Amino acid sequence: MLFLDQMNRQVSLPQPPRRIVSLVPSQTELLFHLGLGDKIVGVTKFCIHPKEQVKAKTKIGGTKNFNFEVIDQLQPDLIIGNKEENYQAGIEQLQQKYPVWMSDIYSLDDSWEMMQAVGHLTDALLPAEALVSELKQQFAQLQPVVPAIPTAYFIWRNPYMGIGNQNFIDHLLTRCGFENVLGHLPRYPEVSAEQLRSANPRLILLSSEPYPFKEKHIAEFRAICPEAQIKVVDGELFSWYGSRLLHSVPYLQELQQAVMG
Repeated sequence: MLFLDQMNRQVSLPQPPRRIVSLVPSQTELLFHLGLGDKIVGVTKFCIHPKEQVKAKTKIGGTKNFNFEVIDQLQPDLIIGNKEENYQAGIEQLQQKYPVWMSDIYSLDDSWEMMQAVGHLTDALLPAEALVSELKQQFAQLQPVVPAIPTAYFIWRNPYMGIGNQNFIDHLLTRCGFENVLGHLPRYPEVSAEQLRSANPRLILLSSEPYPFKEKHIAEFRAICPEAQIKVVDGELFSWYGSRLLHSVPYLQELQQAVMG
């Protein structure tokens, strides 16, 4: 059968896959959620959910440095990756030998489409559709705060890197009513203290990943923007676009309430 991935590439699968390698943590968790755990043969070292199940799976390197020898030993009949999280040269090398299905996620609608497509190509469409239906119902309950709160979201330190436009985190910020003051910048811009001060956010969110921001880092940002509320947030619940989204709405609603006081 021929399947179209989210990069508009055709992927040919003669039969439902029995040996899957996942190159993306959030999509690995999704595959387990869809009941495909026994078909997953390889995951990245960053694939940490579900904790006990991923421990037993062969690690194929990182999301941006694959161990091709290990992947060859696993002989996958399907590899699932993501345009942003994986690296082009590595994906192109894998495509020469294996069917590689790629996601490309900017919004919740993209994530719904990805889940259903993954369900279709792995012969797990029913649980995928049930998951999407449940998530749509949950996110229908997430109402943006009004008026919108000027917000900056940071993912890295030394140098400071924030969330610009055209990415999934920016989309979720908007859904919450957190107006991204860095939204006019490229997807993941470096941001100087002067730029941040000039952007004048009322709320600064420090992500727990990929840089592990902690409470001790709040003082740095308070020195730059003394008037802003500053909070450390769970980065997985802002950036993982698979079944982890089942935990996002209650968390985001609590965050909205905490910010509104």
